[in-house]
Amino acid sequence: MAKKYDDFDDEEIEMMNLVLDDGTELECEILSIFPVNDNTYIALYPVETPEGYDDDEVLLYRYKELDGDEIELTSLDNDEEFETVADAFDEILDEMEFNAMPDAND
Repeated sequence: MAKKYDDFDDEEIEMMNLVLDDGTELECEILSIFPVNDNTYIALYPVETPEGYDDDEVLLYRYKELDGDEIELTSLDNDEEFETVADAFDEILDEMEFNAMPDAND
């Protein structure tokens, strides 16, 4: 089961397999599981770039834990929801980058 990341830790990279609508199976790194408004979302980074995607493209899905170890991922079809989630993920990336910067006093 994916863990919720409060702090980024290079040593604990979690992976999951994702099957796209066309049947393509992707191995993805779980970058973050994070709340936005009343929903939870997941950011995934494919190990190998699927055809039709950019090399650095992050996949964002609505995330819901079901019974046991099962999860449900739902595509973000609404442009407004996608923009809100993408902005929230950008803030997470900015915070990770800030926390990874060396302390100026060191």
